[in-house]
This record gives sequence, C-alpha cells and structure tokens, in this order.
Amino acid sequence: MFLLIWFIIFTMSMNVYFDNAASTMVRDEAVNAMLLVMRERFGNPSSMHDFGRRAASELTSARKGIADALGARPENVYFTSGGTEANNWAILGSADSLWRKGKHIITSAIEHSAVLDPIKKLENAGWEVTYLPPDDSGRITREVFSAALRDDTVFASIMLVNNETGAVNPLGEFSGEIKRRGLSTVLHTDAVQSLCKIPFTVKSIGAELVTVSSHKLHGPKGVGALYVKDGTKLTPLILGGSHEKGFRGGTEALPAAVGFGEAARLGSLELEDTASAVRDLRDHVSGLLRSELSEVVFIGEGDSPFLLCFSLPGFKSEVLMNYLDGEGICVSRSAACKKGARSRTLEAMGLHNNVIDGALRVSFSRYSTREEAEYFVKMLKQASKTLLKAGFARKGIGAMG
Repeated sequence: MFLLIWFIIFTMSMNVYFDNAASTMVRDEAVNAMLLVMRERFGNPSSMHDFGRRAASELTSARKGIADALGARPENVYFTSGGTEANNWAILGSADSLWRKGKHIITSAIEHSAVLDPIKKLENAGWEVTYLPPDDSGRITREVFSAALRDDTVFASIMLVNNETGAVNPLGEFSGEIKRRGLSTVLHTDAVQSLCKIPFTVKSIGAELVTVSSHKLHGPKGVGALYVKDGTKLTPLILGGSHEKGFRGGTEALPAAVGFGEAARLGSLELEDTASAVRDLRDHVSGLLRSELSEVVFIGEGDSPFLLCFSLPGFKSEVLMNYLDGEGICVSRSAACKKGARSRTLEAMGLHNNVIDGALRVSFSRYSTREEAEYFVKMLKQASKTLLKAGFARKGIGAMG
C-alpha cells in the first residue's frame, strides 16, 4: 500500500522550469558543437600552427553566428565572459574615452545591476547621472529620454527588454532623437533579454554598443559579446594580449563561444515561430490565472512574449516560491541577481508595496509546454488556498492596499 501511495504521488507531480529569464537549458546542438571543439579543435585560436588555425576558424564561425543574429558584421562583435563584463566594458570603457567631451550620463531606474553598479561607480567619481523613471507599463518613453538629453550627455544606457516585466523600450526613437539634435551621445543597450526573442537589428535600434549573453538563449554560461559600431571609441577593460583585436585580453573561451554562436544562429532562424508559440503559451497562462485566481494583478503590458509578471497581493512572493519549489516548479520574484531584495523595477513603476511583495516573474522558453503551464496554475491556486488557511497570507488586499 505504501508503494502504491508513493507511486501515485510521484506520478502526479512534475518538474516545471519557468525561470528562463535567469538562465536557459543549453540546447543539444550547442552542446554537440562544444564537444566537437573540445575534442578535436582544442588549439589556441591565436596559435599559428594547424590546430591554431582550425580553432581560429571555429571562432570566426561562432562570431558570424552572433553577428548574423544581430544584423551586424562579424568584425564588430567582441567576445566577453558574459553580459556583466560586456556592460561594464561598454560603460567604463566609454567613460574613459569620452570624459573630455562631457560628464553627463543617462540611464534608467529599471536597469540590471550590471549596468547600474558601474554607472554608480562613475557617479561617485564625479560624473552626473540622470536616472529615467518608467511609465506605468514599465517602459522608458521617448519624451522622458528627450527631456534628459543635454549638450554634455556623452553616454546613455537603456535596456532593450526589461528582465522583470518584459517591457520593450523604444531604442530606435532614442537614437533618432540623438541624431535629430546633432548630439554625439554614445547609446548603449543591454539586449541580454532580447537576442533571438524579439525582432531587432543593431541598425533598427541605432545603438553604438549592444550587450548580449549566451545563457539567455540556450547557449552555455560564461560567454557573452559586445557589439561595437565602427568609429566608437572604447578603452579596453581587460589587458593582457592582442586577443579580440586588442580590445579584450585573454584567450577566448572557444568551446563556450562556439556554443553561443550555434545557439544564436539557430535561435535567429527560429525566432518567429518560437515567439509565436511562446506568446500563445503566455496568453494561455494569463487566461488561466484570471479564471482561477481572481485576486491576480498583472504588472506591465508584457511586450516580450517570454516574460509574464504578476502579483497576488496579500501573499509574500518568497513564500509562494518556496511552496511551488516543493511541487517541482521553478519561478522567481525578480531578477536572479537580486537574491531576495525588493524589486527596484517594480518600485520605480510606483506599485504599492502589497503588489511588489506578492510579485512573481514567470519566464518561458521554446521548450515550455501547455501541460507545464496548467500544472503551474493548478499548484499556484493550491498554494494560495493552503497559505491562506495556514495564516501566511491575507486575502482581499488589493493593488492599493
């Protein structure tokens, strides 16, 4: 009898990974490409012998895969250790090159810490920084950006897709405003949540610097890239060799770069179909949440189909997450790097504390299924009932408390 009960319980549960904005599963094609390089193309890409030339050829192909996904030329793509390094390089490298022209920076209050922390470092060193607020949809508007632009604004960094709400910022309008006013402001965007997820090219957004990361699009961790437009002055952040045309010292992580290149190549080809399927799934989840949990509050308008942010006011998101984790479901309360801190993005949107405290971020991938979605909503409804009965929540606390 015990074995029968155990079997019934085991077969009723399932594992659901809905935290793809934090990191994605590495796709098989990327794994296979990496294994081939590790086993047969293991030379140093900078070496002049045959094994080095083979490795260099693999690196060139990987760079092209990422460049094609960005609508860029391969010679404008530089490998880094990830999105964080690329953001730091874009910001600190630009500041070191541009300070003689002015010391005003524009960014937003909803940026990732990999952007805000280096900018705060510059602010502490005497730079003037304007932090733009989002509107109630979570976006930075052209009007707000335009009002902040000044003759001495030498650098601006605004993310393309917000990593918590999925809001898409109008980067093309920002770059157009810079050009219209004849300014030389260098525009950078953290596009980590954008590549192979929403349609864009470096030309369509008009940014001089674009950060992308492998592990957000089914590639391996530990590798990212920075697109640098021709003519953009950028001081190297890491010294120690002529790698990456002298812009980034250190032997390239060839297996990771190859995995990144293959994931970007395939992700770009699949973008339209994947985005359509994921949007249908997100809409299905939204509909189930509305019908099963009347207290649900949706946050933002979710421009990116890969992200859904909502709240159950009166509950604590960390308690909901722990309950769901026990049922095999992985979601998050905000960016993974925050590690429990209250969401800066949701605070900047002016949301009530009850909404922020009960917020969850659900993020999908091309491998997410309707079966997983329905199990997630079922378990979330069960969690709300169980926690309410146990006194871990207060029902009826709305968006404004």
